[in-house]
Amino acid sequence: MTYCLAVRTETGIVLAGDTRTNAGVDYITSYKKLHVFDTAEDRIFVIASAGSLATTQEVIHWLKRDLEAGDDRETLNTVHYMFEAATYIGRVSQAVQVQHAAGMSSSRFSGETTLILGGQIRGAPHALHLIYPQGNFIEASKDTPYLQVGESKYGKPMLDRLGRGGVSLEDAARLAVISLEATIRSNLSVGPPIDLVLIRANTYTLAHELRLSEDSAFFNQTRDRWQAGLEAAFQTLPKFDWEV
Repeated sequence: MTYCLAVRTETGIVLAGDTRTNAGVDYITSYKKLHVFDTAEDRIFVIASAGSLATTQEVIHWLKRDLEAGDDRETLNTVHYMFEAATYIGRVSQAVQVQHAAGMSSSRFSGETTLILGGQIRGAPHALHLIYPQGNFIEASKDTPYLQVGESKYGKPMLDRLGRGGVSLEDAARLAVISLEATIRSNLSVGPPIDLVLIRANTYTLAHELRLSEDSAFFNQTRDRWQAGLEAAFQTLPKFDWEV
């Protein structure tokens, strides 16, 4: 399993994800699940993925092949809006899944992949889209500024409580880290290192890209302070009548 998330703020976008991939309890590996496309000076895209690793990797290869083709085909460099990029990626994902549908069906193996697309094209606002395996998508909004894929339930409560109030880009990044930490704590199929990227609006480049390993000082300090804060808040909860 996996867990990736993205948060849109007024000043930019944060995307984060774990790197654990497994095919059973005796085969655990790590793969990068954030894919950056910054092949033109007027746009940047980051794709986060959950689901079939094989399908995801083939989708990424198709996108790169189209960019390198040099002909008049549609690519990430030819679209004018983020929703057009989401539509194009959805079609590629569908084509990859259809290509392998017969084999997937006979083996009862799911080849579905769910993707988060974040980025910006000059002349349009920065945006986040969740692209479903069926190729359609939804967009993050002011009311719901975050998107999740994969094992999302453990990391959702802090996003609901803290992620809707107009947080800064750096606070959104911290929120992403504790959302992933909570998931790692509760689900063995999600694990470090954590990949994290920040995009500042109207810059069309990565502001920061980092990997937080299990022994990262920042990751451990964040985890420990969050835990201490929760424990301290718990001790301030009201007493039952019979305890007074």
